[in-house]
This record gives sequence, C-alpha cells and structure tokens, in this order.
Amino acid sequence: MNIALLGYGNMGKEVERLAKEKNITVKKIFTIENNLRAMGITKEALKEVDVCIDFSVPTAVVENIKTVAALGKNMVIGTTGWYDKIAEVEKIVKTNKIGFLYSPNFSLGMNIFYQILSSATHIFEKFDCYDPAIQETHHRGKTDSPSGTALTLAQILIGNIRRKRSMFQETAHKKLKPEELHITSTRVGHVVGKHAVIFDSEADTIELVHTAKNRAGFAMGALIAAEFLKGKKGIYTMKDVITSI
Repeated sequence: MNIALLGYGNMGKEVERLAKEKNITVKKIFTIENNLRAMGITKEALKEVDVCIDFSVPTAVVENIKTVAALGKNMVIGTTGWYDKIAEVEKIVKTNKIGFLYSPNFSLGMNIFYQILSSATHIFEKFDCYDPAIQETHHRGKTDSPSGTALTLAQILIGNIRRKRSMFQETAHKKLKPEELHITSTRVGHVVGKHAVIFDSEADTIELVHTAKNRAGFAMGALIAAEFLKGKKGIYTMKDVITSI
C-alpha cells in the first residue's frame, strides 16, 4: 500500500516510522512549508497514492479534505478540532465518492476503552447517586481543547445516562446544573494523552482511566485504518475497523 502524509508533526513522523516497519510506502509528505492552503496537493503528487493520512491542524484539515477528495483519493483523518464542519465534509465525501475514515483517537486501547465505558454507563444509568465527569490531560502543544477523544467520551455518557443532557466545557464560575456533564482540560509538559471518566457519589468514587504511553498506538491504528479503507467508498470510523478485526 502507498500512502501520503498530510502534516509532519509528532504524529506524522510516528506514522512514517511505523509505515517502514510494516512495508507501507510513504510516497509523499505534505508539510506547512510545501502545502500552504493545500496548494501542494496535486494529481501528479498523488498519482501513486492509495490513501492519504491527515494529522495536520484544525485550520488546514477541511481544505485538505476538499482538495484530496476532488482528486478521488481515500482519506484517513486523525486531526481533531474540525467536527463543527462535519456536515460540510460529509457532503464533500459523498459528492466525490471517496472512502473517508475519521476518528478522534486511533489508539486500539482507547477504542476498547470506548466499549468498556459504553457497557459501564448502562450500569451507572440505574444509580442516580453517581455523578459523572471527564478530565483530560495533554501536552502543551495540543491546539484544541477539550480533546476530540474527551468529546467522544462525553457523547457516550450523554447518550446512555439520561440524567446528563449537555456538556459544560468551560471553567465553572457557577453552580453546574444537574444535567450538565463537566469536561475539564489540562495542558502541561509532554503528556501524550490521559483521559479519566469519574463517577462520584457520597460514598465512593469510581474512575475509568486510559493513559497513552507514546504515540505508537495512535500511529499503528491509523495505518490499520488506512489498510481497512483501501478500495472502499463511504464514511467510516474506528468502530468499523475494530468490528472488522
């Protein structure tokens, strides 16, 4: 399989490293320097590419999607912070009839964590005494907050626990309403990623925690997703990949 990398930060470099180990060829790397406003993405540049993997930045990803989709190439999107434009992106994908897979977190461990949380919420739904919240911590260089992963965890909680109906993502300078789910974010040092879902009651506290030790899990998941997407059309998530394994 031949891939192109859009974005060459920490994640892009890790995907490149693991691709070599898996005998996947990186045909093209697009950086801020050679792909300003997606102008470097051309038919010639992608002629031998099967799938493009995007770990760029929120401000660039939608333009990248438009350009790559117009050239008929499949895409795996690891960039977060653009989900407010999901309707626009879905229209682009369907119009150009490409394969498109996006996820806030490509770690296989985190996708297992999603399933664990989903199962746990069906238990906590029965016990009103437990109040859930989400805490997430990442390195200082992360550009969006809260993380896309934290928002996915929140969607699982709100979808399965009826007493929680909305997210509160800001510093709480007020008394939170019972139906508000508080999400807090910390940016410090070099933390790859830590997500904790807390269920607190007067009697005790139960925490479900996922801690990423390095970026290899994310990069490997992105490459597995690219292999899954090769030759496919339509919109997918990592849930589809996990189900297929």
